[in-house]
Amino acid sequence: MQRIKIPLRLISLNDDGFHLLVEIVVYGQKSWAVLDTGASRSVFNKSFIQQYSLDYATTETGATTLFSTTDTVQTVFPKLKIGKLKIKNYTAVGLDLDSVNEAYQQMGHPAVVGIVGCDILQTYKAIINCSKLHMTCKPSFAKKSKKNKKK
Repeated sequence: MQRIKIPLRLISLNDDGFHLLVEIVVYGQKSWAVLDTGASRSVFNKSFIQQYSLDYATTETGATTLFSTTDTVQTVFPKLKIGKLKIKNYTAVGLDLDSVNEAYQQMGHPAVVGIVGCDILQTYKAIINCSKLHMTCKPSFAKKSKKNKKK
């Protein structure tokens, strides 16, 4: 099975580490997302979902992050593209990422609309190559693994 190669962008956090960014497309909007292997689930900016989704739900319970508890929104992205990887009908959770974007802006970095976490990275068997600034994914792995389990 052929792997898809997805370019990454390395940004410096003012001598306090680095983040990897990946280009994504949601609702036809080309944007950046942080690639975060420590995030158990991918999340997207709540205001982005509220602006572009015609059908989203606000949760009353909220989500607890490392730093705070916040209300969330949930929607289904008809198509989420991460580089050349295409994911259909992705159930997306929205959190307030404004503080992340404010910090990025102060450092001269682009705004992000999401954080790509291990739910996507594990499902598509991502391999991240920091020195070559790319990751590879198996685009049809999730479909084949479900079929194999039925046998």
